[in-house]
Amino acid sequence: MNTFKPEGYLLNSLENKSRTRSRAALADAIAEQHILEAKAVLCDSAHNLWVDLGCMRGMIPRLEGAIGIEEGNLRDIAIISRVGKPVCFVVTGFQSDEKGEYALLSRRAVQKECLADYITRLTPGDVIDARITHLEPFGAFADIGCGLPSLLPIDAISVSRISHPRDRFQTGMDIRAVVKNVEEGGRITLSHKELLGTWEENAALFEQGQTVAGTIRSVESYGIFVELSPNLAGLAEPRDDVYVGQQASVFIKSLIPDRMKVKLIIIDSFEACVLPEEPRYFFEGEHMDRWQYSPESCSRVIESVFEPQE
Repeated sequence: MNTFKPEGYLLNSLENKSRTRSRAALADAIAEQHILEAKAVLCDSAHNLWVDLGCMRGMIPRLEGAIGIEEGNLRDIAIISRVGKPVCFVVTGFQSDEKGEYALLSRRAVQKECLADYITRLTPGDVIDARITHLEPFGAFADIGCGLPSLLPIDAISVSRISHPRDRFQTGMDIRAVVKNVEEGGRITLSHKELLGTWEENAALFEQGQTVAGTIRSVESYGIFVELSPNLAGLAEPRDDVYVGQQASVFIKSLIPDRMKVKLIIIDSFEACVLPEEPRYFFEGEHMDRWQYSPESCSRVIESVFEPQE
């Protein structure tokens, strides 16, 4: 049985290398309908995608490039943009041209199988693998299986607010995410903040009296919000010499679980080039029904509830 992962997961696996090592191995893959991967090296003038199989060339005809191309609801840029990147496919046969024999491949067939046997079976609260494909001001798009995209809205990326998804992610980054909604046709919306720990789990990483590193996320008239971790920010007193995006050294004045507050004093602020780090996940299970960020002692309840959809 095939398993469905974001494109690129299979590329360097022993199984994939074995199944693309020769024409005979590719012929065997036809009968078994194994999902394989290779790097796309060229998109020709007819928007057929050519891949390097190692043992021979492979061609994904334009209409087999992705679900939606034949139907007319997906633009050809979805194929063109795969050049230089891994693509998944099944082998459907062999043909020849003036350059010799090449394998006929279908990415669309893999996506249809992934949609039917995996994505449409997901339910809210399922925790899945995803790979960031591109970033927009309103959120991050991620491959959740065989090149099929899902949206991770910016407000679902972390509890600590960010100005752009690039503050958290880089293109190509592998993450875990929670299925938030499943719409008709298999369209998935994701969330991420639930995996990054509760207020108490994040606060436990710090102690009153410590001076630690942070990132200035918001400058308000009443104070400066400084992020200590993706799911924990504290408030420092107002000052005029700081701005959003700066790094800061901050003194932890107090941690107050009952009010979900972290009081800080900014010791210094400065410019620094800081790349997004691999996320640290506190939840490692495969499904969650409910997640409560706020401490039990806090009167204000912040939670996510994942309810089954009909």
